[in-house]
Amino acid sequence: MRVAFRSTFLSLTLLAAFLLVGVAQAAEPPKGPVVITVEGAKMAPVTFPHAVHVDKVKVECVKCHHKDADNPKACKTCHDLKEVKNGAPKIQDAFHKRCQNCHKEQAEKGVKAPTKCNECHKK
Repeated sequence: MRVAFRSTFLSLTLLAAFLLVGVAQAAEPPKGPVVITVEGAKMAPVTFPHAVHVDKVKVECVKCHHKDADNPKACKTCHDLKEVKNGAPKIQDAFHKRCQNCHKEQAEKGVKAPTKCNECHKK
């Protein structure tokens, strides 16, 4: 009986450890820049320095990943290029509202942040 209990306890402990490691790895933000490409967009893709925003500026995940900060998805999952989808604004409008507004607020505080189109959309 004790052997069966120990075996079951050990199995459950190992399973829990693997699940926790998997969740921790899934929530790990990218360390390098992320290239944001919206197929069909008129402007060039944006190279987004994710680590700068998270590690240096200390932007909380929920600021951009407002629907599910614990399991972030690409913006285009909810935001469409051409139309409002399920109440979510078009992707360009969403990016501009989140990114430009935050960058303008930072610039007003004296923090260097890109505020012009070609500062983010580099050809």
